[in-house]
Amino acid sequence: MALRAYAAAKRTLSLGDKLTEVNWGLVLLICLIGGAGIAMLYSVAGAHFQPWALRQIGHFTLGLIVLLAAAMIDIRVWMSLAYPAYAFALVLLIAVDVVGHVGLGAQRWISIGPFDLQPSELMKIALVLALSRFLHGKAIEEVSKPVPLAIGLAMIGIPAIFVVLQPNLGTTLIIVADGCSLLFLAGLSWWWIAPTLGAVAAAIPIAWRFVLHDYQKARVETFLNPESDALGKGWNITQAKIAIGSGGVAGKGFTQGTQSRLNFLPEKQTDFIWTSICEEFGFVGALAILVLFAVVIFYGLQTAMSARSQFGRLLAMGIILNFFFYIMINGLMVMGLIPVVGIPMPLLSYGGSAMLTVMLGFGLLMSVHIHRQVEIPRHSGGII
Repeated sequence: MALRAYAAAKRTLSLGDKLTEVNWGLVLLICLIGGAGIAMLYSVAGAHFQPWALRQIGHFTLGLIVLLAAAMIDIRVWMSLAYPAYAFALVLLIAVDVVGHVGLGAQRWISIGPFDLQPSELMKIALVLALSRFLHGKAIEEVSKPVPLAIGLAMIGIPAIFVVLQPNLGTTLIIVADGCSLLFLAGLSWWWIAPTLGAVAAAIPIAWRFVLHDYQKARVETFLNPESDALGKGWNITQAKIAIGSGGVAGKGFTQGTQSRLNFLPEKQTDFIWTSICEEFGFVGALAILVLFAVVIFYGLQTAMSARSQFGRLLAMGIILNFFFYIMINGLMVMGLIPVVGIPMPLLSYGGSAMLTVMLGFGLLMSVHIHRQVEIPRHSGGII
């Protein structure tokens, strides 16, 4: 099997070869999770396909097409497109400030025809692409040198600044976490990491006073003591905890969740979809979804380790870490373990931009898997 894969890498793979190499087990897992999300959107709408489930079917179907199309593209082509994709996403972020429209108190979307696009979601993938290409050409000892490190940090910091100004603290955290994780995986020295962590800790009081908006401060205060205003600022997290706890071991049953159907649960179709799963399917159902997530992450790690190129390894790790940060932040948020920051649960929450960018990420991961035997010189531009 290994010899056949290696031989295939020495020639141009046909479309049939690539379709054969697709990890259909991973595609099936993604479909199972996406299907669970559609079912929950049907449930929280009172057992109706409108207004969310039917649209989410369209989002997911388009996402599958994007996944397979991205998977068919040679990894070296993706490498050559990395910097243009980053520049395009950055231009869209800037455009949000100029022509973007406001939703839920924040200016995060721009309209492209009938579709509302959230550029910050696209930037997560574009940053992973661009930073993977940049670090591909750097030896381990080079990553910690001042100039390459400054360039890498600028690639992370510039989009993070535009996103935090929208304001969108949750997505900013993921962008920074994605970028810093790739720097660490590429070999960033602890001599840089330790002082940086200290500086971040020292900057928290400054950020609290001069950077965070009032509603973001209120979220932190509510996180520390949600019962102090359970009917006001603490409503969201209090109702989420009630929904999770009321599910018990086996849950109340599909379409039988009271917190969501009686509209006690806020943003039940997006940020708090996970709580509806816990309420209707209990600990058993929530654990089943987490196991599916864990298997997807395992497949991603396996793909990263099997890639022969540094670009492929970093790209696969960046994509799967981005997926993991989505899950971790949303899960901790709805359980009241961190402040509410407005991050959806991937593949489950309603939304077009998040769904398409997550599926594009899986398409890139699949491209790494299909072209895992491709070797790219460390100083290659990646252009075929």
